[in-house]
Amino acid sequence: MTCSMRDRFAIPEGVHYLNCAYMAPLAHSVSAAMVDGARLKEQPWKFRPTDFFTVAEEFRGRAARLAGVETECIAIVPSVSYGLAVAARNLPVTKGQQIVTLADQFPSNVYAWHELAKANGGEVVAVRRPSQDCWTGAVLDAIGPDTAIVALPNNHWADGRVVDLVAAGARCRKVGAALVLDLTQSLGAMSIDFAAVQPDFAVAACYKWLMGPYGVGMMYVAPKHHSGRPIEHNWINRAGSEDFARLVDYREDFQPGARRFDMGEKSNPPLLMGASAAFDFLAEFGVEAIERALGKATQAIAEEAAELGLSSAGIGVRAPHFLSLEFPEEIPDGLTERLAQNQVYVSQRGKSLRVTPHLYNTDSDYAALAATIRKCLA
Repeated sequence: MTCSMRDRFAIPEGVHYLNCAYMAPLAHSVSAAMVDGARLKEQPWKFRPTDFFTVAEEFRGRAARLAGVETECIAIVPSVSYGLAVAARNLPVTKGQQIVTLADQFPSNVYAWHELAKANGGEVVAVRRPSQDCWTGAVLDAIGPDTAIVALPNNHWADGRVVDLVAAGARCRKVGAALVLDLTQSLGAMSIDFAAVQPDFAVAACYKWLMGPYGVGMMYVAPKHHSGRPIEHNWINRAGSEDFARLVDYREDFQPGARRFDMGEKSNPPLLMGASAAFDFLAEFGVEAIERALGKATQAIAEEAAELGLSSAGIGVRAPHFLSLEFPEEIPDGLTERLAQNQVYVSQRGKSLRVTPHLYNTDSDYAALAATIRKCLA
């Protein structure tokens, strides 16, 4: 399980950070890129009008390569909620139709759908899974003739259990429903075939498994929605905005592809340059290789935890990079605080302990986790 990527990060010896699903630490290369971006404003006379576009297009191209989609299909967003607001504006729901979500899904992929349903006389259906299963069967059973939108993650943010997005996409197309994805807890650590899934919209914040800064994200927009309505109208998304001398020649047309959905003030070098450096970090290893490595790590942790009486779903039911440890009875009070006192950092989600390592973790991190849990259970 040992890996050699720890020296790429500012993680002190003795700190055991197993909480990437909460927030990824920034690699040195990402921090350096953000500093370089921030320093551009020290001398703004050197920041040319073309730089407003090039920094964004470099981000867009890297995001597209990571996802395996066309560059024209990527929009730059500040958050998941922003991207889902775009999706909600561009997907119809009529009276009596349903929007399918997962039970206890992360709020950013819930509130927009409640508002849309309320405004149009629709209904949000929160699917619940059988106790030890993945979500796929329950999701497929919930999608029917009255389904307008299906809003899903690839794996649940709390328990890590997966949804077969290829199967969900096929069922959506069969009944004429739109598919909207929040990939924040999977993109960068788990492979996804956009061509096979065929989502209408998919969004991911950069600060978790994309290993980038907070406050920026990427959104995939299927080509059939490229003529849709943005939720804000900023100058840079309009066609011809490269010509600063003619910005008051107001235009109705937009920049091509998904660019019309870009957030305002997108040309923010610290965020975009940092996120681009994070994409480069992921590309260096490859998402499939990262997925395999993290799967081996979580499997080894699960096996050791089983010796302490903790149970977990197997890979396939759960995502390889996501481990939820369940206790035979109630999770001990204050467990995460006691772990943190021993410099072991994980999250409690519901009645489970969520353990989410990355390439910066080593055998000593896993040993510290097991030893501290053993001590807490004694």
